[in-house]
Amino acid sequence: MTALLVALGAAVGAPLRFVVASRYDEPGRLPLGTMLVNVTGSGLLGLLSALALSGHAMALLGTGFCGGFTTYSAFAVQTHGLGPRRGTAYAAGTIVTALAACAAGFWLAA
Repeated sequence: MTALLVALGAAVGAPLRFVVASRYDEPGRLPLGTMLVNVTGSGLLGLLSALALSGHAMALLGTGFCGGFTTYSAFAVQTHGLGPRRGTAYAAGTIVTALAACAAGFWLAA
């Protein structure tokens, strides 16, 4: 049952990520769409974690939806493609902002 809930959440999160990222990511520019989904997903996951949801709810929303909505692989490839200076700045900015969003989400729900 848990695996089915994860798959169901990811089936919603992944297409939504694709829509947002493809709307805001432009070749040659900072991948703001990828940053947006990672920061938003981190904030939502922080909020969900603070709510102490049941195992099934967390599987659906946390692991499934947030896991499907956020992306490490695209983040890594796009960061590499930006080159050493821009890529490092983009990675640092994304990581700091995503961690802050997670903490803010946790704080809001606590």
